Amino acid sequence: QVQLVESGGGLVQTGGSLRLSCTSPIQFAGRTMGWYRQAPGKERESVALATANGETRYADSVKGRFTISRGAARKTLYLQMNSLKPEDTAVYYCRLDNCWGRGTQVSVSS
Repeated sequence: QVQLVESGGGLVQTGGSLRLSCTSPIQFAGRTMGWYRQAPGKERESVALATANGETRYADSVKGRFTISRGAARKTLYLQMNSLKPEDTAVYYCRLDNCWGRGTQVSVSS
């Protein structure tokens, strides 16, 4: 199993920004890689997905506010989150194929 570790979560006020990071012992170059989140009382959903060739896709709820990217060595996956809303409050998980991190909490206060 590939161990993925998320970091960068925290508490921020509405309109603030956070940058999440996910480190991996291998490169993020799989067919399925990206960020997911699970809000209280809701199902886990995809937030920002990326392909090995650089294409990206975002959930409608975050499009224009979030940006997914990889570090130069491709062993770190980032999620830049701007203009945060209370609805963004959730545990955020990174994924590489069938490997998942344990999540990092993002809380946006009103």
